[in-house]
Amino acid sequence: MSQLTSARYGKDNVRVCKVHRDEQTGVQMVVEMNVCVLLEGDIEQSYTQADNSVVVATDTMKNTVYILAKQHPVTPPELFASIVSTHFIEMYSHIHAAHVKVVTHRWTRMDIDDVPHPHSFLRDGAETRNVEATAREGQGLSMRSAIAGLLVLKSTGSQFHSFIRDEYTTLPEVFDRILSTEVDCGWTWKSFDGVEGVKAAVPKFDAAWDAARSITLKIFATDSSASVQNTMYKMCSQILEAVPGVMTVDYSLPNKHYFEIDLSWHKGLKNTGKDAEVYAPQSNPNGLIQCTVIRQEQAAKL
Repeated sequence: MSQLTSARYGKDNVRVCKVHRDEQTGVQMVVEMNVCVLLEGDIEQSYTQADNSVVVATDTMKNTVYILAKQHPVTPPELFASIVSTHFIEMYSHIHAAHVKVVTHRWTRMDIDDVPHPHSFLRDGAETRNVEATAREGQGLSMRSAIAGLLVLKSTGSQFHSFIRDEYTTLPEVFDRILSTEVDCGWTWKSFDGVEGVKAAVPKFDAAWDAARSITLKIFATDSSASVQNTMYKMCSQILEAVPGVMTVDYSLPNKHYFEIDLSWHKGLKNTGKDAEVYAPQSNPNGLIQCTVIRQEQAAKL
C-alpha cells in the first residue's frame, strides 16, 4: 500500500525580458528574469487517479507570468514574486501554496564618452539577484532575497592554520594564501500579510540588496581572514545590523583553491611561500562552507 505524502508541480525557466520606456526623457530600462512557479494544493488525484481536472497547466503558468509582467512592475523582484505567487492562490481555490523564484540577470547601462547611454547595456558578470517568495492561503507571504554567482578573489589577507591534525591530514598550515569564492548570500524577511505589505516595504528591498552586497565585498576585501567560517559570520552579523527587517542571513561559499606550484625541480626556481607568484587554479574537489545566523531575540525564543 502506498500513499502520496507531498506534491508540487509547475513551470521552470520562464524567461522574461521587460523594457520600460520613459517617453519624456527617452531613457529606457531593461530587466531580464528567469521565473519558476511551483504550486501545491488539492492535486493528489492527478497523481493517484490520473485525474487532470485539478491541474493548472504549466503552459498556463507561463502565460500568467507574461501577463502579470505586462500589467505590474517587475522591480524590485521581491514585489513581482509576491504578485505572481499571490495570484495563483487567489485565482484557484484548490491551490493553497504557490512558490515563485525570480532570478534577475545583470544588464548594466553603458557609458559612452563618459555619458550613460539611454538604451544600451552590457552584461558585466554572471552575478544574479534572486528572490524566492511563497504565498500560503491564510498565512501571508514568506520571502528570501539573495545574491548569487558573485565571483571574488583576493591575492593575500587569508590564512588557515591550527586545525585538527591526525593520521588522515596532509594539508599544510598556510599563513598567507589566495582566497576566492563564488558568493551565495541570502536573507529572509519577516513574514508579510500580503502583497500590500510587500508594496509598503518596496524601498527596503533595493537598500537591503545594496547593503548586503557592499558588506560582503568590504569584509571579504578587508578582513584578515582566519577562515572562511569566521569571515562569513562577520558578514552575516553586519547584514543583520544594517537591515532591521531581515530575520536570518545565510551564506554558502565554495572555496576556490589556488595552489602554489613547486618549481624547485627546474634549476632551483623558487615559487613557494614568500616567493610564490605562479599558482594552479583548482576546479575540484573544493571546500564548501555554509552558515545561517539569526537575531539574538529569535534565538532566545528557540
